[in-house]
Amino acid sequence: MNKQLSVIGVPMDLGQMRRGVDMGPSAIRYAGMVERLEQLKYNIEDLGDIEIPRPKQNTDEKQDNLRNLNEIAEGSRRLAKAVDEVVENKRFPLVLGGDHSIAMGTLAGVAKHYENLGVIWYDAHGDLNTGDSSPSGNIHGMPLAVSLGIGHEKLTSIHDYEPKIKPENIVIIGARSLDEGERVLIEEKGIKVYTMHEVDRMGMTQVMEETVDYLKDRTDGVHLSLDLDGLDPNEAPGVGTPVMGGLSYRESHLAMEMLHQSGMITSAEFVEVNPILDEKNKTASVAVGLMGSLFGESLK
Repeated sequence: MNKQLSVIGVPMDLGQMRRGVDMGPSAIRYAGMVERLEQLKYNIEDLGDIEIPRPKQNTDEKQDNLRNLNEIAEGSRRLAKAVDEVVENKRFPLVLGGDHSIAMGTLAGVAKHYENLGVIWYDAHGDLNTGDSSPSGNIHGMPLAVSLGIGHEKLTSIHDYEPKIKPENIVIIGARSLDEGERVLIEEKGIKVYTMHEVDRMGMTQVMEETVDYLKDRTDGVHLSLDLDGLDPNEAPGVGTPVMGGLSYRESHLAMEMLHQSGMITSAEFVEVNPILDEKNKTASVAVGLMGSLFGESLK
């Protein structure tokens, strides 16, 4: 993996309704991220936080059933530009969230540098909703659909091109809360999904072996988008949309270790750390631990 690593914080909390997730980047840094990765001999450049515009009106107001559309679109554009520059400079972008709507900006900045960018979506949710299908209007449930070119033009056109990714280059791992519209889209587009049923039945080793085999020949880079709610709430309590029955801490470390061994990850983001909902910064510490495994820590 690229040892030149640039960190970008995104204090975004507009994609959902629970305050506090904008403090996620600070919580992850406080949990010792930079020191952990420097011990692994990475050259760390911390670019600080993207400035996120604040809504001028009540955050409950929606446009086309999309809450805070204009502010999220602008924040995503700023993030896409920053990530684009990092990749242009031949460095590995590591993005810290913030809610999962930030993935629209991350992928917009990364994908223009690849013909066939792969995406591993490590998450309890599919994030494949649109304004039409979303029960809530929360944009953090839409970034994967947007990156496929499905959704509002202000979001799909971020960084002036679309789509960013192809459905056949996506693998979702850990899903256990999918809306009906998302299930339909997964079926229509042929998106590869390992639900918790598959993880339990097959085991994480086989899931990750199949994921690596599936992506290695069809992609020229792979982005990891890891939502901490992919883990069970007992392991990662500080998330806005917890879903019981999730991935374990040990399974997740194994997954990250296997991704490191594959050498295929070219960018990553860790999102939905909410210290207001957390227990003594436990979830941020989990995120940092998983980064350690992704970037080369091993028990061997």
